[in-house]
Amino acid sequence: MSIRGYCTFAKNLYIGESVKKPLVVKWKLKHGAGQLFIYVLTASDIPDGQIEIKHCAFLKQKYYLRHPAYIYGIAGSYKEALDLVLKMFEEASESGLTGDIRTYLEKAVGDN
Repeated sequence: MSIRGYCTFAKNLYIGESVKKPLVVKWKLKHGAGQLFIYVLTASDIPDGQIEIKHCAFLKQKYYLRHPAYIYGIAGSYKEALDLVLKMFEEASESGLTGDIRTYLEKAVGDN
């Protein structure tokens, strides 16, 4: 099995306003470089779960090197990550998928 990096990204990635230089942040996340104040929004590992907010240090585990996380959003703080989840929830509600953010993201943003 080849090593692909620690994560992959959705085509239409949600990026928080406080994230400066998002291309650099994406490169660091993919290559496992340390970042202090970055949180990512990923699909839940639980089959019936929705969205998980994880600190970027969580992705540096060896497991994610073989099984890259699929990232829907990047935020500069936990509060900003919550704001991005609320934005996703509102967009899902407008499209008729109230309470089902994961299905909305798989259809609108892209599936892994």
